[in-house]
Amino acid sequence: DMVALKREMGIEEMTTERQDPGIVKAKFRVFGEELIEKVVKSSGNSGRVYLPPSWVGKHVKIIRTD
Repeated sequence: DMVALKREMGIEEMTTERQDPGIVKAKFRVFGEELIEKVVKSSGNSGRVYLPPSWVGKHVKIIRTD
């Protein structure tokens, strides 16, 4: 799924909440140009997410949501 967002870049931490002991969740407001939601796939000893070739050389910010 791709959603167009505002053209301003930045991340602002809005609130934090503690649901489980030792785990703190934060709410962010993110401004950018596009958003793609994907599941990270296993790749050797790491994880991998494929992005569009037009994003090569661009700055991205990754936020884990679960």
